[in-house]
Amino acid sequence: MNQIDGRRINTMLSPSLQDYLEEMYRLSTKIDEIRVSDIAQILDVSLPSVVKALHKLSNRGYVVYQPYESIKLTEKGIYEGRFLVQRNQLLKDFLTVLNTSSDIDKEAESMEHYLSFSTIQAIEKFVHFMKENPDVQRRYDEFYKMQKEEYLFSDQPR
Repeated sequence: MNQIDGRRINTMLSPSLQDYLEEMYRLSTKIDEIRVSDIAQILDVSLPSVVKALHKLSNRGYVVYQPYESIKLTEKGIYEGRFLVQRNQLLKDFLTVLNTSSDIDKEAESMEHYLSFSTIQAIEKFVHFMKENPDVQRRYDEFYKMQKEEYLFSDQPR
């Protein structure tokens, strides 16, 4: 476990459970009542898969779930969910700073579950540094455009 502001962040949830919690947090910021069907639709999974995940998250104290009732995030679920959403946005910002030509949403989703907490913190510092130093970002952008074809993976299909 890692801590932010003295609070524990559980980075030990499986990638799948992180995805469920992340989407439930996003939903909780937009609608008052979260339903199993809402989650299933967003994640493109079956209703039984959502229920199975909800039982696991409920047993771990992230949500309050009773069949046929709306789903409520606990304080722990809100805190962890917010972290997961912020981590996803940070990785999108990072990829934007790098000027990658990839699908940023998909790339961030692929990366987010496999980076250590300390790497996430280092990426956060790097992104903030680049945002606070637009001259460095500009120089990097120019370098990237000019040097793109001269590196190891330049011959690889994109």
